[in-house]
Amino acid sequence: MPIKLPSFRPRRDAYPPDLWTKCPSCEEMLFNKQLDKVQRVCPNCGHHFRLSADARIGLLVDHGTFVERDAGLQSVDPLSFVDQKTYPDRVAAAQLATGMRDAAAWGTATLDGRPVALCVMDFGFMGGSMGAVVGEKVTRAAEYALVQRMPLIVVSASGGARMQEGTLALMQLVKTVGALERLRTAGVPYISVLSDPTTGGVFASFAVLGDVNLTEPNALIGFAGARVSAGTIAQELPVGFQRSEFLFEHGFIDRIVHRSQLRAEIAMLLGYLVPASRSNGSNGDVEPLGLPSFRPLSFLTTLAERVMPSDPEPSPLAPTNGPRASGRTIAPVEAPVHSPAPPRVAVDTPPASEPSPESPPESPEPAAVATAPAAAAAAPAAESATPAAESATPEALTPAPESAAPEPEAIAASPAPASDPSGGDEAPAPAIADEGGRHG
Repeated sequence: MPIKLPSFRPRRDAYPPDLWTKCPSCEEMLFNKQLDKVQRVCPNCGHHFRLSADARIGLLVDHGTFVERDAGLQSVDPLSFVDQKTYPDRVAAAQLATGMRDAAAWGTATLDGRPVALCVMDFGFMGGSMGAVVGEKVTRAAEYALVQRMPLIVVSASGGARMQEGTLALMQLVKTVGALERLRTAGVPYISVLSDPTTGGVFASFAVLGDVNLTEPNALIGFAGARVSAGTIAQELPVGFQRSEFLFEHGFIDRIVHRSQLRAEIAMLLGYLVPASRSNGSNGDVEPLGLPSFRPLSFLTTLAERVMPSDPEPSPLAPTNGPRASGRTIAPVEAPVHSPAPPRVAVDTPPASEPSPESPPESPEPAAVATAPAAAAAAPAAESATPAAESATPEALTPAPESAAPEPEAIAASPAPASDPSGGDEAPAPAIADEGGRHG
């Protein structure tokens, strides 16, 4: 009698998605129920799977304390955007897949007995992209935390701004940063948890502005993709430069916390980061702490001055085109002045002889009188011969003491030596007459 062997079915490569999950790190097949019990962390390699918003809320806050706010907010189609399908169809498909109205949910809860304002993003809703609704919910969470003076916790998981809303999505970056700045000025703590992935406009706005920035192991964190970043700077970037371990080594992240210890870590931080309370005592209103606010223009100006220092001032001897505009006093170089020779007077000069002891010493007045007309004639010539001095500083236009005009007495005592053309009947200058009398 022939023996009948049992038939074996070939091993299937595909598994039902609701039963098994393949780990992308170690490629191990994991049973979903067992994976949920370990908070969706691979027991073999420690890979952290992405969590939905509901799972993240249940992981962080006390059981049954979360109260969602503004749950009815929903995106509209302001641009009538159409790609492969219309924007409203994409939103409707994401709502059916996740059970959420949009990519973020916020509300109030207690964490280890402390009241907190919590905002959680879900990457499953259109990649966690930030549109007008997501930005509005983050802003309202920050404003509510400011009014109630309770800590704010934001868990980010996003691919960036939502392109279907265009500029309206980009405006959420400014709105969320402004709300967090008011929260920081009031002294209310803000803890940011960056999960896998946190990129694009979310990374560039509220995700990295926490008083403490936490992240999970091997989380993807960055603004643009690795290929785009390397092509922009035309350099080869190190492997894993957008992972949480690399960012932690370079001081961008404060702590890398395992998912099982994340709740205890945040509870410990809330024990240290207590909201500051400064009341004026009269009506109990809380006064601002007076912390310096962030001024982008002043910050960029200071940064530019440090990176690009001002040019050193040139030496005073270096030629410049505008001594008045530079505010530096430069001594002008005086041009040589050729003064006309004084007129000669015919005087009979006897041979040199020894002065007699009875005669008084000669007075130096004749020499001074003889040079006075030359100095008086040289002064206007010096002013007209140096045009560069007119554009110099006021100190340079003031004549020096050496070229000053002669004393009034010398001018009064020394008439012009030229002869009178009318006939020459007038008497010669007193100094010349005295000199002629002595020599005559």
